[in-house]
Amino acid sequence: MTQQLGASNLEALLESAQLLHASLDLDDLLKHLLRTVMGRLVVGKGLIAVEADGVHRLALVRGFSKLKAGDVFDPNDAREAGATLILPIGDESQPIGYLGIGRPAKGEAEDEEIDFLHALLGIAASGIENARAHSEAQQLNQDLDQKVQELRALLDLVRGLTSAIEPEEIAQLLGLTLAGRWAVRKYAVVAWKEGHSVVTRQKGLELDHVDVCKKHLHQVPEAAHLSDFPDCAFKEFMLNQQAQLLFPIRSNDDSSGGFVVLGPRPGKLTFSEADYEFGAGLVAQAAVAFDNSWFIKETIQRKKLEQELELAAGIQSTLFPSIMPRLHHFDLAARNRPARQCGGDYYDALPIAGTKETDPHLICVADVSGKGLPASLLMSTIQATLRALLGRIPSLTDLAAHTNELLYATTPSNKYVTGVLLEIDPVSGHCVYVNAGHTDCLLLRANGEAEWIKATGTPLGLIPMMPYEEMSFEVHPGDIIALFSDGVTEAQDINEEEYGEQRLADFVRGIAHESAEVLVEEIFAEVDRFAGAAPQYDDITLFVLKRME
Repeated sequence: MTQQLGASNLEALLESAQLLHASLDLDDLLKHLLRTVMGRLVVGKGLIAVEADGVHRLALVRGFSKLKAGDVFDPNDAREAGATLILPIGDESQPIGYLGIGRPAKGEAEDEEIDFLHALLGIAASGIENARAHSEAQQLNQDLDQKVQELRALLDLVRGLTSAIEPEEIAQLLGLTLAGRWAVRKYAVVAWKEGHSVVTRQKGLELDHVDVCKKHLHQVPEAAHLSDFPDCAFKEFMLNQQAQLLFPIRSNDDSSGGFVVLGPRPGKLTFSEADYEFGAGLVAQAAVAFDNSWFIKETIQRKKLEQELELAAGIQSTLFPSIMPRLHHFDLAARNRPARQCGGDYYDALPIAGTKETDPHLICVADVSGKGLPASLLMSTIQATLRALLGRIPSLTDLAAHTNELLYATTPSNKYVTGVLLEIDPVSGHCVYVNAGHTDCLLLRANGEAEWIKATGTPLGLIPMMPYEEMSFEVHPGDIIALFSDGVTEAQDINEEEYGEQRLADFVRGIAHESAEVLVEEIFAEVDRFAGAAPQYDDITLFVLKRME
């Protein structure tokens, strides 16, 4: 048909072809095509329909009040709406779309104009195919990038799991990874093996009826929505807490097991099939890590373990202050008791600008992830970092931020530190603190009112470039500050019930008249009475400051 076109039409056709093929955005291409046709023929009504999945749908509609974009294209409906000319885009026997226009202002379109439109639509067909191919390529690239990101996350988890020798570390790492993947605020990880204590890590979800869950796990696929879980008390209990997704943890020989439960995603987002597949892959890797961990715990030679613990204990003993500083108006006492020969807890009392009783001091209680020699070495790192930065950094928030960056750069991805940094002015009693992902600590007022020193930032060394918030309070005569690790409040009895914050506050309230040293001794004794015959699973550290006057 182009042979029948005049020179001016050929020039216009060439210009339109260049513009149509210059854009790889389908929407822009279709808009240009419709503008070109409507402007050339001076029509006020126009439409373009494009084929997708075997159905032609309206992509652009101008001036046809009875038609709207997204509807299935029907030539009869288009003609009833006022389309006087409908032409195929591409091959007439199998067009990739249709162009429809109303009556031109100058009357019926002449043959030369229709020839021009046929030629233009032929060119547009190839442009549409190019735009589609580009869009598909972009989608493939996005899907590929998503898979690459998932593989990287899986590789990072595998690296962390292979370096973890404790089931508690594996559970913590698995929970943080899955929660971070979908930004869920509620999760629980439970793992068990006969002859070992049940490992649990949870946030925002309470655990109950776990024994009932164990009986039904073999009926659950690699990933399942909790609504598809067999009806039982566990399912009802979890659904009431808005839990949504469950991944079973299965060993090769069924000698160990467990499960992961995730709460809802933010913004009412749902879990896709790809999410199910990705989560199941992570949990499968964790299952292998749990099996390896149980195996290591059962087969490590006692002598080698004792040598490591002895070395770690020697390192750790040098980290704690040999003598407590004397602070004006304050009585201080602290104690650490590791769950094993050595542990991952740390406390310190450091002068900030001077060593006088009236000078400000930094009180620190920290909990290093893991146990044994690696934890002791990381304790030495945190101690050296704090002592090197203290006095050179203008605020606690900057001190926490600098410490976070240094630890993140020098420690493995599965190693981090929670801690409370408390700057105290002994004369005024003014205190400023940063709680880096640590357990809530206690401020007991002289009148018996309990206040809690809550988290103001993430654990140190876990995530880079994280901000920290600084909070403050005043300490008056008779007030008691108790900084401790989670080994105090999470101590369990033989029924796996935790000691808890409320019991601690109530107990301290009853002996608040005692000295700091007596308070420390009595709290340790009280936790031991509560635990009874249950073993100590976690390190216990306690630092008490009491204002005397």
